[in-house]
Amino acid sequence: MIRAALALALVAGAAAASPEIPPDTQVVWLGEIHDNPGHHDTQATLTAKFAPDALVFEMLSPGQVKDAAGVDRTDADALEEAFAWADGGWPDFAMYAPIFAAVPDAALYGSARPPAATSRAVQVGALAVFGADGARFGLDASLPPDERAAREAGQAAAHCDALPPDLLPGMVEAQRLRDADLAAAALRALDDGADRVVVIAGSGHVRPDHGAPTLLALADPDVRQAVVWQGEDGAAPPDWDAAIPVSTISAPAPERGDPCAAFR
Repeated sequence: MIRAALALALVAGAAAASPEIPPDTQVVWLGEIHDNPGHHDTQATLTAKFAPDALVFEMLSPGQVKDAAGVDRTDADALEEAFAWADGGWPDFAMYAPIFAAVPDAALYGSARPPAATSRAVQVGALAVFGADGARFGLDASLPPDERAAREAGQAAAHCDALPPDLLPGMVEAQRLRDADLAAAALRALDDGADRVVVIAGSGHVRPDHGAPTLLALADPDVRQAVVWQGEDGAAPPDWDAAIPVSTISAPAPERGDPCAAFR
């Protein structure tokens, strides 16, 4: 294993980073904190630079992609309406629109499932929801105890330590399902003939140690991948070792209210 490579950092007010993605890369994972406008600016810049044949979005379902077929992707209002974006609970579409416009002719893929499927994964596990092919993405394997404990602690922290402890294992399974769905969508794009794929997803999903890139590597070790992990305010990324090249970018955090207020 090689230490995560291509380390970059931005300070507040700096221009958008331009990491050197290896020229033979097939899949680039562009992470984000969903409500950070700077992250989306960087994603749009890097998408235009990499010029992929296909775009995969965590935020879209296959049905939404179908509904938007034929819509001009440089027309943000029309695209937002076609996706019924406002119904999805994601941040303002204006932050995402430049990513679509950067490569308007790229094939589009969505990895999102209906909320009921995610809820079911919490109850019965990721493999039962994904199906038999989930073994290809490692969903049939139990997590090592230390990793499971760390991932449960991460879910607890992400939900302001407000979740009942007995719900945490199911939340980890839901995360594994989303990771597998992202990996499967990227692989489907390659199987459909794309040479270069960009995946837009939360920074937790693009982790190179146990996120979607790792599951894609399990399914097809020959796929050449790179990760751009985005954080905020210069905070150091997790201390991971990874065989996948990683660029770390930091952008200023936006003004936010108390993220834990909803749990009180």
